[in-house]
Amino acid sequence: MTIREFKMPDVGEGLTEAEILKWYVQPGDTVTDGQVVCEVETAKAAVELPIPFDGTVHALLFEEGTTVDVGQVIISVQTGEAGAGAPVQTAAAPVAEAAAAAAPAAGEPAAEARQPVLVGYGVSTASTKRRPRKAAATAAQNGTAAPAAPAAPVLPAVPAQPAGERPLAKPPVRKLAKDLGIDLASVVATGEGGVVTREDVHAAAAAAIAPQAAAAAPAAPAQAPSAEAAVPAPTVESSARETRIPVKGVRKVTAQAMVGSAFTAPHVTEFITLDVTRTMKLVQELKDDPDLAGLRINPLLLIAKAVLVAIRRNPDVNASWDEAAQEIVLKHYVNLGIAAATPRGLIVPNIKDAHAKTLGELSESLSSLVATARDGKTSPADMQNGTITITNVGVFGVDTGTPILNPGESAILAVGAIKLQPWVHKGKVKPRQVTTLALSFDHRLIDGELGSKFLADIAAVLEHPRRLITWS
Repeated sequence: MTIREFKMPDVGEGLTEAEILKWYVQPGDTVTDGQVVCEVETAKAAVELPIPFDGTVHALLFEEGTTVDVGQVIISVQTGEAGAGAPVQTAAAPVAEAAAAAAPAAGEPAAEARQPVLVGYGVSTASTKRRPRKAAATAAQNGTAAPAAPAAPVLPAVPAQPAGERPLAKPPVRKLAKDLGIDLASVVATGEGGVVTREDVHAAAAAAIAPQAAAAAPAAPAQAPSAEAAVPAPTVESSARETRIPVKGVRKVTAQAMVGSAFTAPHVTEFITLDVTRTMKLVQELKDDPDLAGLRINPLLLIAKAVLVAIRRNPDVNASWDEAAQEIVLKHYVNLGIAAATPRGLIVPNIKDAHAKTLGELSESLSSLVATARDGKTSPADMQNGTITITNVGVFGVDTGTPILNPGESAILAVGAIKLQPWVHKGKVKPRQVTTLALSFDHRLIDGELGSKFLADIAAVLEHPRRLITWS
């Protein structure tokens, strides 16, 4: 008999850790190739992991609720194969591909029981520890023997910088690394030719947060909390004035991304208040149209269409900033992000090639996107490569806000509550449906004139929705 080990795979675009939400097997259970053995939550999505071989579960190495580094062994299986087991990397690779493509279908009760988390307590003792790697690199440069490596690697193997070689990075990236306290020699470079990019530095900074928080936090119990107790109990009596809860998953990455965006892209926000009475009437007419029966018709649908029309009239707003190449990249497609509040936190999946969709297709995509997000089944791919985002704060009764850009995007539109208000219409004060739009944009890409024209065009379409036809 052979004991084969299965490591935590990278289930989406360079993520460094995942939390085990639920085990579907126990020691002694028989498993088959492709059988889902657990559900994990990454910083971007909840996914199920299938085992890539047959056998009997020998041991589960981490409890539910534990945050585990990519590359660490999470389960061992006793197989009937002779000789040494296959390399763990070979077993993990197809699982990562399958997990990234598949959405979770089980474990929903456990997922719903989890509570949103806030800044504070740190992570479990099994969380990321990357200092030994840095010490080993230093020892290699000094020509001394490195300390013994841990039994399970904490990260997947990556090409390392040769000893003494200076990492390749642009001056702004070097400054960013210095400001964040990141050693460029320890950063995994993903840029062309081995160049370290801003995204690489932010990823390294995110990975470094866990051990720093753990070092600053009070001693944690030896065993991680279970999924049913995802929110740890306070370490003091119930009358305490504060409760500290670990930051994980979506909230952790969202916080890091928003800080990076706020201090990287120079934000400008403009506002416009407008009469959307005609748009609200059109929404009702479309709901009554038998040709659109079965489709979800709401104001957000027409707002999304208005944004797409305005982008067509102002194509330069649909762009991104390439820091490494010092270039502006114009996008000839629109991946329209829609901010969605979920039990796991705020996520922004996007509708791919929204510019090419009809009104009916856009409605179907919106409905699918929202339903998938609320079920916690949004895949990492659905949240990548967005170009412009809409966030509807009006659903909470809020008039407007100053939204922060999603990293890599050029603009984000906040839609306020639509309310009946007194408005001058045709020379008389009448009750009209009024809302306020707020557009934040990256001032490196969009100057004041372009941003103003773009926002004004969105408002013009919503004030007179016939422009959905005449401007298309």
